[in-house]
Amino acid sequence: MAKLYFYYASMNAGKSSTLLQTAFNYGERGMKVSLWTAALDDRPGFGAISSRIGLASDAHRYEADTDIEARVLEEHKETELACVLVDEAQFLTKEQVWGLARLADEAGIPVLCYGLRTDFQGELFPGSAALLGIADALVEMKAVCDCGRKATMNLRVDANGKAVSEGAQTEIGGNDRYVAMCRRHFSEALEG
Repeated sequence: MAKLYFYYASMNAGKSSTLLQTAFNYGERGMKVSLWTAALDDRPGFGAISSRIGLASDAHRYEADTDIEARVLEEHKETELACVLVDEAQFLTKEQVWGLARLADEAGIPVLCYGLRTDFQGELFPGSAALLGIADALVEMKAVCDCGRKATMNLRVDANGKAVSEGAQTEIGGNDRYVAMCRRHFSEALEG
């Protein structure tokens, strides 16, 4: 039976590199996968899916109105898919998450989603909330805070490295804009 998986963590936990390693493993065995990522990151030089350790791969890009389920089913008709891999899953809509669940339940295609659980204010992203609610398997990946504890929070910082507590839920950036922290140090940084 195919399942819907949600691999979640703070930033810098290796979500994208794990996804790309999974795609490589399937490909090495002659199996086809369908790779997806959010269309939000339009910075020059970024691959469709890229990791901090230098792995990258092209992928389909989705927006809020993309019917991922229909597009995967079309792709599956052409060449049988071994699985669907979704990066930046926090940006999925609730409807898209249910569509991915149907791919697992009705089409028998395993779906592995990788993303952040919470934003820079400790609030769930819509896609993450839906995945936490309906995924068959939840897997927490680990990142490390400067203190050595498990990092579960994503602190947004300004150009001077100071904590940012207000703003839009989504702001594209990497290590220049976000720091993975344990809850204690996240709270202290916002209070300071």
